[in-house]
Amino acid sequence: MPFTHLNKDGKPEMVDVGDKAVTTRVAVAECRVVLGEEIMATLSANDFNSKKGSIIQTAVIAGTMAVKQTWSVIPLCHAIPIMGCSVNIAGANVVTEPAECAGALKVTCKVRTEGKTGVEMEALHGASVAALTIYDMCKSMSHDIHIEGLRLVSKTGGKSDYLKPTE
Repeated sequence: MPFTHLNKDGKPEMVDVGDKAVTTRVAVAECRVVLGEEIMATLSANDFNSKKGSIIQTAVIAGTMAVKQTWSVIPLCHAIPIMGCSVNIAGANVVTEPAECAGALKVTCKVRTEGKTGVEMEALHGASVAALTIYDMCKSMSHDIHIEGLRLVSKTGGKSDYLKPTE
């Protein structure tokens, strides 16, 4: 399968989506921020607040802002209207989400548009920036924090749909 962002001479160019149909397109991406159980317990005891403010709220806002700015960061992405965006951070509630609390936070970003191109990059960018924000707000506690498993979970509405295989 050829790369869609390379022209016949092998040079990068933005894909022309002018002839594509406008459809509802949705993409979901996820990743995990592995903090460690000790940091997770400390954060939980402080309602996920740090000296910099609310870690969860700030990460949600950062992820949302990233979705809206993807076109300005990824060179060959189209500037597309975002109809909806949600960033969810699971594992922040040890009472209702104990399985998610083994020292990690799961970041999920869902994006929707009505357009001629998909929102996979927007969802991936939103999840990654939310995770980076969590790292930034927690790095004073440890530099052993890491981000793992950034991936597309699903996409619908384009030429082909995708659903990540179950593990």
